[in-house]
Amino acid sequence: MLYLVSTPIGNLEDITLRAIRVLREADVIIAEDTRHTGLLLRNFDISHKPMVSLYDEVEVSKIDEILRQAQDKAVALVSDAGTPLVSDPGYKLVREALKAGVEVVAIPGPTALVTALTVSGLPPDKFLFLGYPPEKESHQRELFEKLGLMSQMCPMSFIFYVSPYKLEKNLRNLGEVLGDIEVVVARELTKVYEEVWHGRVSEAMAHFKEPKGEMVLMFHL
Repeated sequence: MLYLVSTPIGNLEDITLRAIRVLREADVIIAEDTRHTGLLLRNFDISHKPMVSLYDEVEVSKIDEILRQAQDKAVALVSDAGTPLVSDPGYKLVREALKAGVEVVAIPGPTALVTALTVSGLPPDKFLFLGYPPEKESHQRELFEKLGLMSQMCPMSFIFYVSPYKLEKNLRNLGEVLGDIEVVVARELTKVYEEVWHGRVSEAMAHFKEPKGEMVLMFHL
């Protein structure tokens, strides 16, 4: 059996009782970063668990090994934070597990995109999560143009994960394509320095001169 175990995105108190139980009972834990997950396990007095690292570059090469274990063992997949597979490794593993007849069970919990949306003040009834913006600037601008056209048919809230090192470029391209629209930037969610900032693109560029922490960029069109 393969469990997809959601873990806290910041505040460790956000882990569920079910997630703790499954991690304690698991025979093997598949982790994006075993060092990071090791700290989480020790915090909840879960120790001496065999762990296998699974990140994008090695996911395909490790699928067969993991599926062999999942045939007769309880295997738990976690990412560094939040819900596995959401902008994190694991999709290919789950796809092949289902093909192989391995039961896949989700253990619900925190995810940054929903947490950010609910405190943003943006309409949450229709939204589109697009992960990280494209790396190439021309592709990024093309995407923003398409979102503008899409919103004419169906207004909705748009959600992106953004690296602090690329926030300025993302905001600049967004403003040049869609204008000085209102945006919401959520930073360090559930942590001590949590910030949910509202304002226009130009104001965001002025405010986030040296941004730190992973961010969620949102706007409604």
